[in-house]
Amino acid sequence: MEEILLASPHMSDEGYELEYIHDAFQKNWIAPLGENVNEFENEMSAITGIPHIAALVSGTAAIHLALKLAGVQPGDHVLCQSLTFSASANPIIYEQGIPVFIDSEPGSWNLDPVLVEEAIVKYKPKALIAVHLYGLSARIDELKALCDQYGVALIEDAAESLGTIYQGQWTGSYGHYGIFSFNGNKIITTSGGGMLAAKTEADKQRAIHFATQSREPEIYYQHVDVGYNYRMSNIVAGIGRGQLKVLEQRVQQKRHLFDRYVEGLGDIPELSFIYEREDERANYWLSAMLIDSDTITPKQVYEALKEQGIETRPIWKPLHLQPVFESYPYVGGDIAETYFNTGLCLPSDTKMTEEQIDRVIQAIRAVFEA
Repeated sequence: MEEILLASPHMSDEGYELEYIHDAFQKNWIAPLGENVNEFENEMSAITGIPHIAALVSGTAAIHLALKLAGVQPGDHVLCQSLTFSASANPIIYEQGIPVFIDSEPGSWNLDPVLVEEAIVKYKPKALIAVHLYGLSARIDELKALCDQYGVALIEDAAESLGTIYQGQWTGSYGHYGIFSFNGNKIITTSGGGMLAAKTEADKQRAIHFATQSREPEIYYQHVDVGYNYRMSNIVAGIGRGQLKVLEQRVQQKRHLFDRYVEGLGDIPELSFIYEREDERANYWLSAMLIDSDTITPKQVYEALKEQGIETRPIWKPLHLQPVFESYPYVGGDIAETYFNTGLCLPSDTKMTEEQIDRVIQAIRAVFEA
């Protein structure tokens, strides 16, 4: 039986990526500089409306550099959503900051602005890392207003939400810094890679300085700051340029998958889905559902589908429950933990056929109709 994956790379049918890679080989621009790097940044800026973007090796690297640009020092508190992947918080530890994890609000799965303000008043943080979970926008306008009011740097983790538009504006463009990821499972991929969006050209150039080993503009190697090898290569950027050409197509495919799941499973009383708001166009990076049942658990559904070659995944385990972070402060209740205990991510691969979507729907229905 053919395996159905959760999410995997999807290159363009037109072969755009190969054209840019071939050009890089022809010009021998293989290093972390070249036309593809520059144009990938320019083309991303043109699409998102964010003027200052630096191409890096990963979204994690982008968060790290955002924290440095925000001036986070050892001992500074940084607020971070708890219901997210650990990469959102790991860079706080790189800079010897103190993460403060915040619970989600009921219904949206994203940061609760009320709890964020409570944590700002209590901990006086240097920065807030706000995640757009599974491609649905946080209440980023409210979070931005809070950060502006209290003088907190807003780092917008849009790793999962490229293509999501909230109130007419791309996610990743609201914060002082925006983060994008092109990991292999993202809506478009460069195999690995990320971008840092900044409000000023000076911040972009400072990020590139850090990302290229903090080399000073001398004819010899001079270093005033500790640097990192974080710059994206010209080959990887070529893949990204090709992928950008099909981004809108991928968004529509993700949205179609979500609509099919809601249509095929929405009549099952135990199941519910997270929906975009009226002023939002979500990319639905991963279609996720909650299971409210006394007899059927997400693990049972996971196992039943696994036996049929269908890959699913639990909702992110909240960071405040992770052993590596359990000693750090947490603000909130049990919303994020409840979502973790009752949630499941469904196959959201943009290469899925209608028949494969039907197969997933029928496999889930069989669990609840048994």
